[in-house]
Amino acid sequence: MEINEMKKRLKEDLTKKRYEHTLGVAYTAASLAMCYKEDVHKALLAGLLHDSAKCLSDKDKLKCVKKYKLSVTKAEKDNLELLHAKIGACFAEDIYDVHDEEILSAIRCHTTGKANMSALDEILFIADYIEPNRKELPGMDEIRYLAFHNRTDCIVMIIENTLKYLEGKKSLIDDSSKDTYDYYMKKQESERSE
Repeated sequence: MEINEMKKRLKEDLTKKRYEHTLGVAYTAASLAMCYKEDVHKALLAGLLHDSAKCLSDKDKLKCVKKYKLSVTKAEKDNLELLHAKIGACFAEDIYDVHDEEILSAIRCHTTGKANMSALDEILFIADYIEPNRKELPGMDEIRYLAFHNRTDCIVMIIENTLKYLEGKKSLIDDSSKDTYDYYMKKQESERSE
């Protein structure tokens, strides 16, 4: 499917605000890919499709879990909103005809992150957090600066903010988020001692 067709379909399936966020993430991901000499087209596609399942109702999310035979974590059962990442990767393949595993992986982990993310995983994870339409969150100026200068430090700040937010809401924290935090804290320590 061509990018313009994807945009047309997404515009129909997403709310206006979510579609604007999607475009912001796509262009931010492409900018980060340029900065880090990664594949700009893959970053753009991952950004465009990352929230393709975001506006599904809980009922439709659960139907998709069955249809695509997805495993569901405790945190996902507690917060069905988290399922949009896994379902989005399925939509990318099934509806948008994207079969590149790098892109699908980035979509799958863009919400919680994961230990040892690829460059594209990291780029989408960061782009989703910092895109220009996002509301200002604590430390956003520094996070946006780090996004283009040190991805590891940027990811650590994003995960710290996310964990504080989830703890404040007394939400169940997905194991992937904890693994991401542990991995990138160790990576940060290792990079600083070099």
